[in-house]
Formats: sequence, C-alpha cells, structure tokens
Amino acid sequence: MPAARESLLDAAHTALGRRPWSTVRMVDVAAAAGVSRQTLYNEFGSKDGLARALVRREADAYLAGVERALVSRSEPRERLAAAAEWTVSAARGNALVRAMLTGCWAERLPSPTLSAVPSSSAVPAQRRADGPLPSPGDFVGLVRDRAVASLAVPGASKSEASELARACELVARLGVSCVLAPAGEGGTAGMVRDALTTVRSVS
Repeated sequence: MPAARESLLDAAHTALGRRPWSTVRMVDVAAAAGVSRQTLYNEFGSKDGLARALVRREADAYLAGVERALVSRSEPRERLAAAAEWTVSAARGNALVRAMLTGCWAERLPSPTLSAVPSSSAVPAQRRADGPLPSPGDFVGLVRDRAVASLAVPGASKSEASELARACELVARLGVSCVLAPAGEGGTAGMVRDALTTVRSVS
C-alpha cells in the first residue's frame, strides 16, 4: 500500500479514536498525514470512500491476525483456541473490528454499506475497498476457511473433513459470542477447549 495512503488511513483511524466520525473533517485528516487535501481525495474519492478503505484495512488486519494465531501453537486445539482469543482481543482493542464482527455499529463510527458501491477510482486498493465489505456472517466463514486450511490433514476422509469444518465454524462463532458476552472462568480459550473435547478431528 503506498505510503501516503497508509498515512492517511492512520490519520483517519487516530481521528476516529478522538471524536465521532461525523465530526472528522477531510482537511484535518490530510493535514495530520502531511499531505494535501487533493491527495486525500485522489486516493479515496470522498469521505465515504475513506471510511470504506479504513474498514477494509481493519478487516484485513483482523484476518491476518487470525492467520498468525493459527500457526502460533503446535496442537490443533490450541491453535483454534488462539484464534478465538485473538478475535476477542482484536475486538476489545479496535471499535471497528468489534462493529464488523457483531454488526453493532455505534453512532460515533462510520457505517458504510456492506454492498459494493460504484467506483471509478484509478487506485486498485480503493476499487477493492469499494467492493463488498464483509458482514458478520462473512467473517465467520472467512475465519472457518482459514482454520480449515491451516488444520486440514492430507488424506483425511470426507467425513473427517466435514467434522473439521464444523469444529472450525463452531470456534469462529464462539469467538464472536465471547466478544458480545465475555467468557467467565477459563476464558475464551477454556471455552474453546471444552467445546472441542468431543471433536475427533481436532485433537
């Protein structure tokens, strides 16, 4: 991602942490990033384009964190527990991630439509941001698919593969549920371990 675009997204994210999105001004974002307002408009097209790009970046960062969590342990069950813990941690530390995972967009946040919007941008990253944004259900599927890809065993039977997919979706959904209602004793990882005790494909 070009440095100016990344700096502008950083500035927008910082501004959002200080005040509601509705009061964030494009001129202030440009000034904070050290670029002209025209550069900002060239990159994003509009304030809505900036919001979509910011949401897309945070979604990508969350999913990259899921992938890191899935390779951070040696045992499959612990890898899934780490992914669920990351989900809770990411949502706790980032209001946009929490909104994307739960569908609960606070008034102070931007709330771009999840469907694609017309885009005439010459910037490939902005054309991607102007495409469909993931819904909470999409995130469950994206996390499940990454977990399956990480844990799949070559030569597994169709029933074993299906059981693994169900276990990975269960963990993705548990992670989101712990965002909405924090886990009690044992935490998120403990809840995941308990839920997976009877799943043969995740041992």
